[in-house]
Amino acid sequence: MQIVVENLTKRYGTQNAVDNISFEVKPGEILGFLGPNGAGKTTTMKIITCYMAPTHGDVKVGDYSILTNPEQIKKNIGYLPENNPLYTDMLALDYLEYVGRLQGVPESKLQQRIVEMVKITGLNVEKHKKIGELSKGYRQRVGLAQALIHDPEILILDEPTSGLDPNQIVEIREMIKEIGKEKTVILSTHILPEVEATCDRILIINNGKIVADGTSESLRKQAQGEEILRIKIEDAPGSDAVITALQSVETIDLVDPVPNEENVYMAESKNGESSRKPIFNLCVNNKWTLTEMTPIETKLEDIFRELTLK
Repeated sequence: MQIVVENLTKRYGTQNAVDNISFEVKPGEILGFLGPNGAGKTTTMKIITCYMAPTHGDVKVGDYSILTNPEQIKKNIGYLPENNPLYTDMLALDYLEYVGRLQGVPESKLQQRIVEMVKITGLNVEKHKKIGELSKGYRQRVGLAQALIHDPEILILDEPTSGLDPNQIVEIREMIKEIGKEKTVILSTHILPEVEATCDRILIINNGKIVADGTSESLRKQAQGEEILRIKIEDAPGSDAVITALQSVETIDLVDPVPNEENVYMAESKNGESSRKPIFNLCVNNKWTLTEMTPIETKLEDIFRELTLK
């Protein structure tokens, strides 16, 4: 099921928490929704889930509008908010049964759905415990189970791995990737490696406005511009000879030796050009040994900081 956000604005007094943003999420896509605290992420997700009304704009979920069909939209969305509000005095199984009834799961299918959720989220060992007795990781699993129990087509997760240890983060990440094969997912998080490992596409919001939208690879290319290669060339007559030869390559714009590293150079290609093949051929023709040629990529963290510190 597709999500289409159209000119969405949420205003508090004179401040725009969300400022006229538009984007789409395709069926079966996992969208990483990034931004610093106060950027407008949670507000946007609350509007999509019909928890909050916008000041202006609309969100279409499939054929339904949040303005005219909020109840129908809620039936198609599973939502795990950041604070994961759970009834800690309830047993995990009882809670899932309770939520399943709230979500309108037919009585004839309810127990089957509970069994499926326990299996999918790995709750089997802890399913008979009170939620208040569970670890943070297992509480997150219960939260995911409640978001999925009515088999929604869309899953919206706000900081799903917040407070988890590294092993739990990996487990939840793999679970989300598996779920994302069948559902449309919007995932908000501050953990940038998690976004790269999990999401098909990244959207960055800052001060209520979208400042970047694309895959991690496309965002790197936009930020980096020219190709930069770290190369190590051995069996050459000397550093000056290598630099002169590299600078004669038509696609190379700039060559610098790397300080304190023998036979290592940084080669920057001209805009829109790639120098990998010409460098390889240069070394073959000169009978030099090319022992390293590594593209230097801009880190997602650097892109995030550049876009959100303005």
